[in-house]
Amino acid sequence: MNLFKKQQKKFDKEQKFQGDKGYQGGERVDTPKKKKRNQKMSKEANKENQKKAQKRIFVEHVIRLIKIFGIPRERFRLKELNYEKVILTICSLVRLRIGALILA
Repeated sequence: MNLFKKQQKKFDKEQKFQGDKGYQGGERVDTPKKKKRNQKMSKEANKENQKKAQKRIFVEHVIRLIKIFGIPRERFRLKELNYEKVILTICSLVRLRIGALILA
């Protein structure tokens, strides 16, 4: 959450974000509703959470594709200056793969 707050300053003040339940309480972040302890959620809240989950599932799949390469989930052992280049290369490969999946 701290990293998100720092990065949020780079975006327009009107920019809105979507996040999972871990981002609750953040400014301009649309998150699913949590159920209160020992209470049931209303049907409307459940449907709203389901719609948010359907939008978010694509992002989760892209994160999984990036993690397949192993670099983002393990300790980076090269020089720190190379990290951004490696990550951008991985993201480019994932974008290429997604494009191939969508076109096929």
